[in-house]
Amino acid sequence: MTMQSAAPITIRDLTMAYGDFVVMRDLNFTINPGDIFIIMGGSGCGKSTLLKHMIGLLSPAQGKILYNGVSLWDSNQEQMEQMMRGFGVLYQSGALWSSMTLAENIALPLQQYTKLSKAKIRAQVELKLSLVGLAGFEEFYPAEISGGMCKRAGLARAIALDPKVIFFDEPSAGLDPVSSRRLDDLILQLRDSLGATVVIVTHELASIFAIGNNSVFLDTESRTMLASENPHTLLAENNDPRIQTFLRRGKIKSSKVSPAGSKEENANE
Repeated sequence: MTMQSAAPITIRDLTMAYGDFVVMRDLNFTINPGDIFIIMGGSGCGKSTLLKHMIGLLSPAQGKILYNGVSLWDSNQEQMEQMMRGFGVLYQSGALWSSMTLAENIALPLQQYTKLSKAKIRAQVELKLSLVGLAGFEEFYPAEISGGMCKRAGLARAIALDPKVIFFDEPSAGLDPVSSRRLDDLILQLRDSLGATVVIVTHELASIFAIGNNSVFLDTESRTMLASENPHTLLAENNDPRIQTFLRRGKIKSSKVSPAGSKEENANE
């Protein structure tokens, strides 16, 4: 069973819980091929928990997570592992091994999941570092580079196996506005060059409006989703005060919101 490049991701009647405590219930939405899909909502609403369910770290209390129509959690172990190899994940900190060079970090999944020769792995490592703007940094250790560079190195590792779905957990956390904007641009470039679908957990309005073209809004109080739509459409047309309060933080004005991917500075703090 393989991941297809044009594979939608469907969340169907999903309930997430820790024991008897329900985090979110009745989640239903679809992520289309090539989307930059934003998981958003207030603090503690379950954004990262949803991401963990989608990448195979937490099992649903109820419902299904479908990749190209195949249920991740109803698959056998072998099928599930094969599906998960189609995922790339960038965690908040980058999650690099501090005792390993950048080259060694990025080579790790290639060594573990492919039969490539050392020379071909090295070539792939150099390519992936080049794609994220870190050509020539192969022998650096994580402690020797900046936080933004660590994020990009973590992204290079996330795309080592050319995934069809790339997941980001708060990618802009800890970055200055310029570095955050550069990371947004990089996400767009990688989506296009890899033909990947991108799923991002974030509360950063600038990123949401600059690159997001689809989204789900999770609400802490009701413990369910309020809407799933293009963030620009939510801002312009959805009248729920909880959504409007979240999306209109700062000085955002719907009349000045530009299409997804635009570089107009309309989503500043």
